[in-house]
Amino acid sequence: MPRFNVNAARAQRLETLGKDWEFEVDTDVFRLPTEFPRSIAKQIATLEDNDIDGLLALLLGAEQFERFAKYDISVQDVSAILEAYGNETGMTLGEG
Repeated sequence: MPRFNVNAARAQRLETLGKDWEFEVDTDVFRLPTEFPRSIAKQIATLEDNDIDGLLALLLGAEQFERFAKYDISVQDVSAILEAYGNETGMTLGEG
C-alpha cells in the first residue's frame, strides 16, 4: 500500500483552496486561513460555545479583529460567514 504524503496532500489542498478564504463587509476585506495549526484548534476548543468574539479573534488575528469589531455585525451575519467558510474550506467550527 502506498504511503500517504502529508506534504503533498497539504500542497494540493492549498493549491485548490488558496492560503486564505476572504469575505467582505462594506468595502473592507477580511481573510481567514484555509488551514490553521493544531494550537489554534486547541484554543478554539477551550472557548465557550457562545464566544463569537473569541472565535473571530483567533481566526482573524488581532489586527483584522480590531477592524472587524468596528462594524455592527449581527450574530446571524457571523453565522452566515462561518457557514460559508465551512462549506468552502471544509473547516467545521461548531455552531455559530
